[in-house]
Amino acid sequence: MTLLQPGDKAPHFILPDQDGILVDLCFFIGKKVLIYFYPKAMTPGCTIQACKLRDNIDIFRKLDVEIIGISNDKPEKLLKFHEKEMLRFTLLSDEHYKVTKKFGAWGEKKFMGKIYNGVHRVSFIIDATGSVEQVFAHFKPVEHDQIILRYLNNQIIT
Repeated sequence: MTLLQPGDKAPHFILPDQDGILVDLCFFIGKKVLIYFYPKAMTPGCTIQACKLRDNIDIFRKLDVEIIGISNDKPEKLLKFHEKEMLRFTLLSDEHYKVTKKFGAWGEKKFMGKIYNGVHRVSFIIDATGSVEQVFAHFKPVEHDQIILRYLNNQIIT
């Protein structure tokens, strides 16, 4: 897995959201965007991660940061997840891992001694010009929101 790095241009993409509406990354030029990749909707870790972001959405919005979650789930499953957890941000479907691979969030994983390929839990802050500002690759779902907010608040202060 070769992750994009700060300074890299974010790959352009157009993906369907939870409602089946196509979302173009270009829609967000001029704003910061948190793009987070997660393995599977409605699983414990991914639910915790999404709900913590949901609970802090007003803080992200005050910081003028949009949130986009990307998984390989079909839009229908994302809609169920979105409605069940009352998420107030966009979920995108990357069924064939094309965008996931472009960002470097797809690769070898290990679980209980088994090696396989899958989606890595990784997040990117994309700046207003469409470049990667920061990458977060090592965190637990329960602490994800606070790590991102701490970074964003430090950017404002400095």
